[in-house]
Amino acid sequence: MPDVPRLAVIIVTWNVRDLALGCLRSVLDDLGRTDRVRGEVWVVDNASSDGTAEAIRRNFSAVRLLEPGENLGFAAGNNLALRTLGFPDGQDLPDYVLLLNPDTLIRAGALSALLAGLESSGAGLAGARLVYGDGSFQHSAFAFPGLAQLIIDLFPVPARLRESRLNGRYPRNLYAGEQPFEVDHPLGATFLLRREVIQQTGLFDEQFYLYCEEVDWALRIRAAGWRAVCVPSAEVVHFGGQSTGLVRPQSVVNLWTARLKLYRKHYSPLKRLLAVWILRAGMDRLIWNTARDSSQSEETRKALVDAYREVIRLSRKL
Repeated sequence: MPDVPRLAVIIVTWNVRDLALGCLRSVLDDLGRTDRVRGEVWVVDNASSDGTAEAIRRNFSAVRLLEPGENLGFAAGNNLALRTLGFPDGQDLPDYVLLLNPDTLIRAGALSALLAGLESSGAGLAGARLVYGDGSFQHSAFAFPGLAQLIIDLFPVPARLRESRLNGRYPRNLYAGEQPFEVDHPLGATFLLRREVIQQTGLFDEQFYLYCEEVDWALRIRAAGWRAVCVPSAEVVHFGGQSTGLVRPQSVVNLWTARLKLYRKHYSPLKRLLAVWILRAGMDRLIWNTARDSSQSEETRKALVDAYREVIRLSRKL
């Protein structure tokens, strides 16, 4: 089928065996429903200890499995597969690459719809409409982070602001439509890229080990002159991201370390300075509140306070 475009789907896994197996079934089923694209599936298993790689080999012989032998993280794991495919400047590259989280399920027809939305819009990057496992609404795309989002993240504000454009959210009615709509960046759970975009902008920046890697790449894609869209006709179930109400100290440090790196790389000096002031004030507030939160154990309070103080220390290096 020489005239049929080629799509490479890349999934990076780490100790999510059952979710990954379900994701792979849904991807392969949907690829089997269309003759509009030649699909191939690549999995990078980041040294899972739950038998993920063995289960993939046993159940999905057509999947191309890469095992680096260590946990590379999300960005470097995807880059390993992209380089194996020949990016950024090799020969016989796929026309499209879909970076897909393992905690997703592809609904029937979603891959064809996502590709069609990318093509019809002329965009270089596209994401699907995401729903949680119970079918409820999930924000699938966001505006690039600004100072208003930082304030909303760290301080009490009216609830309506959390759903507003000030907080990087797009109106829900856009997701209910059929037409692709322009966004700053889709959530990294579904990240469909044209070959030319990867060739022009390179791969993930591996300094972003966890968090913000897709935001950084989307910023570089925008700077190269390409648009990004969300395609509401392509529905994908995304089990991750639904808040459990549990704040993990190491996650706090990982998240804000990544955000600080993003500010350093993409913000102007004045905006970086303002961001640091807001961040430190927010961390001071969290330290004060957490130290007095009797609903948590003393051990948990101490771990969280230490994490917030570590974020303040890291902010001094910005």
